[in-house]
Amino acid sequence: MIKRSKPLIGITPDVQDAAANDSTEKGEAVFFLRARYASAILQAGGIPVILPISSSRTRIRESLDRLSGVVVTGGNFDIHPRHYRETPGEELGNIKEDRTSFELEVISYALKKDLPLLGICGGTQAINVVLGGSLYQHIARQIPGATNHEKSALKETGGHKVHIKAGTKLKRIVRRDSIDVNTTHHQSIKNLGRSLIVNAVAGDGVVEGIESRDHSFVLGLQWHPEFLTRRSIAQKKIFTAFIRACERY
Repeated sequence: MIKRSKPLIGITPDVQDAAANDSTEKGEAVFFLRARYASAILQAGGIPVILPISSSRTRIRESLDRLSGVVVTGGNFDIHPRHYRETPGEELGNIKEDRTSFELEVISYALKKDLPLLGICGGTQAINVVLGGSLYQHIARQIPGATNHEKSALKETGGHKVHIKAGTKLKRIVRRDSIDVNTTHHQSIKNLGRSLIVNAVAGDGVVEGIESRDHSFVLGLQWHPEFLTRRSIAQKKIFTAFIRACERY
């Protein structure tokens, strides 16, 4: 692998149909990415690049072969339950099958290569699904007594606290027993996938973070740390640790 002064980090984008974007020609989709994802990678010492959504396994793997790490981002959509062997519930949200299939392949190949992998929000759920886990399709219906995990959507200050489990990579990174987070999800991890452990939980028991025992750096966070790095040293440390892992790759 060619060594670079700074690691090249692929980030999965969202996709929007041309019908929803007046600035494009009719029939042409648009890839887009919140600038905060790229900014967090730049600030931590990496070089961010957008990974174009593709249905070609060959092209996806060729792209990842040139990278030192991958960030799988969140978005306003749900993973279709067939990917974790369940039927859709009535609260199932928007489905983006092209993006989902792409991200599942990205994660599968990254895991195979032991490429450093950071999942954010829906990216965390996708990591769990790739490794054979399942999801609660709607927290409010399936987890009695759970709080509203959508109420603090993308704020620059945390909406609630999560407890960081002892002995985990996340605990070694943030060096805190708990941190404030800003969740915006109506689904959450149900059954854990292979090799995964829980590293963060909310006060109501909802899983907010996962990591792999069998890979050098696989970290999934149900919240959006890219919105919190300016105010929280702990959140900034997450991206720093990820980039250090990418430098070692």
